[in-house]
Amino acid sequence: MPFCCGCCRGSSAGYEYRPIGSPQQPSGFGARHVQTLLLFFGLTVAYALRVNLSVAIVAMVDRHAANKDYEEFDWNEETKSIILSSFFWGYVVTQIPAGQLAQRFGPKILLLFSIGICSMLAVLTPFCAHVGDAKAVIGLRIVQGLSQGFIFPSTHTMLSRWAPASERGRLGTLSYAGAQFGTVIMLAVSGFLASSSMGWPSIFYFSGAVGILWSVAWFFYGSNSPAEYRGIAPEEREFIENSFGPQDHSRRIVTPWMAILTSAPMIALTIAHMCHNWGFWTLLTEMPTYMKEVLEKDIKKNALLSALPYLVMWILSFVFSPLSDFLINRQYLSRVVSRKLFNTIGLWIPMVALLGLAFVPKGGSDLAIVLLTLAVGINSATYLGFQVNHIDLAPNHAGTMMGITNCAANIMSIIAPLIVGQVISDATDPVQWRRVFYIAAGVYFFGNLTFIIFGKADIQPWNEPESAVPHTTYNANETQSTRNANNTTTGNNENHSD
Repeated sequence: MPFCCGCCRGSSAGYEYRPIGSPQQPSGFGARHVQTLLLFFGLTVAYALRVNLSVAIVAMVDRHAANKDYEEFDWNEETKSIILSSFFWGYVVTQIPAGQLAQRFGPKILLLFSIGICSMLAVLTPFCAHVGDAKAVIGLRIVQGLSQGFIFPSTHTMLSRWAPASERGRLGTLSYAGAQFGTVIMLAVSGFLASSSMGWPSIFYFSGAVGILWSVAWFFYGSNSPAEYRGIAPEEREFIENSFGPQDHSRRIVTPWMAILTSAPMIALTIAHMCHNWGFWTLLTEMPTYMKEVLEKDIKKNALLSALPYLVMWILSFVFSPLSDFLINRQYLSRVVSRKLFNTIGLWIPMVALLGLAFVPKGGSDLAIVLLTLAVGINSATYLGFQVNHIDLAPNHAGTMMGITNCAANIMSIIAPLIVGQVISDATDPVQWRRVFYIAAGVYFFGNLTFIIFGKADIQPWNEPESAVPHTTYNANETQSTRNANNTTTGNNENHSD
């Protein structure tokens, strides 16, 4: 029988060839699901710690919007924009080193310290604001950003070791859906906390305490890889490891920097990530202000309505994820077509919503909320687009690649709120907000167009060390045993020809 890579499944051939020794997918709840849930709640905490200031700052500068018994700060729009962007000043610094450190030392310890330190600093935020005003808050947020810079590269490194190719969309989306869940919970709860007897400081105490609890759970149950997890079943470990091929995590893999930085698919991925972050963080950091000043919502309604788009985004992520895996695994779409399709859904539909939002008059709050919900909610499709594409291109370097793209992308997260601060001098003027929406829509269009033209989803030759394997581009659906069979067949043919 001739060698088959498995691409004939569902074709007119009418059979499925499975290589000898290729493990069956284990059924039921396994160790990989435990790690995925831990990552989900880890990102829930991380984003709660990241967005807690977006609602809190509304209460901190407006005595009429929150409990009157707590300190008020005289910060103008420009100062608020600087405070909201300061988190990312530190965040971009640790991205690339984080990928290298996660690859060398394992992601567990990095995630532990990252979220643990950020949580403790959150608890100190009210004290710093009281003692040092805006400058102290900016400094604290920079340090929080430095600590959180390890999260995404470490999460990608975890997924590159735990998420089999056939489940990559599902497990990756479940993990990253924690970001939206944390955003929803924090935005929804913040309004109630700020107007309660505990005041706006309780926003930071609550998010910090939850983060510390997660750190304890992660210390006991998190694991760098299937090989290090004591409770994993042998069949599940074999299934996961054969999906990626042999990976020696104790051996240092030399990063092919030049190949990564000059790779057209990697550049397209980076641009898509940058453009996504511009729109995403423009809306996330500025939506509470827009709700208050233009839509004239009080702090409780403001918080709930600000959370609604991210609730929709979280729910839709669980719709898009199985759909993507179904289309790929049933061979209805190739992996690259699926990535580009979902990225287009996630960026260009929000682009249209933002253009519509630009023309909503000041009294049209219901329509504005619908369009904001659409702009943010549909964005979850990008998790099946550029977000998981790092692992498609190079599993061995996924953490480092995420560090590179996230570093570049979060420069946009710094710039976007600052641009808003420059564009908007009167936050009650819908015409000034229109310019903000125009800019975000244009950035979304450019980012996805670049990904459509230059993006790829097959494993790149520079994924493996040069001395280990020949420069062959592998299909991400192949198991290692399939690759070995292919190499054996090729070797036999070469011997015959000699």
